[in-house]
Amino acid sequence: MAWEVILWVIFFIMNTALIASNLYQIVCLTDLEADYMNPYDSSSRINAVIIPEMVLHGVCCALFLVTGHWFMFLLTLPIAIYSTMLYSKKRHLIDVTEVFRFIDAEKKYRIAKLAFYLILFVLVIIRMVIAIVNNLIDDEEERVPGFGIF
Repeated sequence: MAWEVILWVIFFIMNTALIASNLYQIVCLTDLEADYMNPYDSSSRINAVIIPEMVLHGVCCALFLVTGHWFMFLLTLPIAIYSTMLYSKKRHLIDVTEVFRFIDAEKKYRIAKLAFYLILFVLVIIRMVIAIVNNLIDDEEERVPGFGIF
């Protein structure tokens, strides 16, 4: 049962990293919009974290699948598919010359992703607390139920 606690702690760390990456991208776009940063610096900083974010999200989604957390897997699958689609069409990076044209759309996309990651963060914290409580309780009859589909 201790493995379940370790697994949820890993999910917690991964989700925290995804939230931090998304916040960094939003701050870079906001700085660009306020003219605190030039387009080249902003684009290069954002492009440097896009691929690691996609890989981390894909690993998180795959771990949910492998560990049998079906609801969480199905919850994270649409963003993984959308990221794969963007990568296959080579539209995942921000173009320096077109950054001002699509700045509002890019910010909205990242804010929507941030909202999704925050909802996922709450679900991961709930499951982590349930796993910790269940790990501390030794008797089978006294275990905290896991909310069914989570």
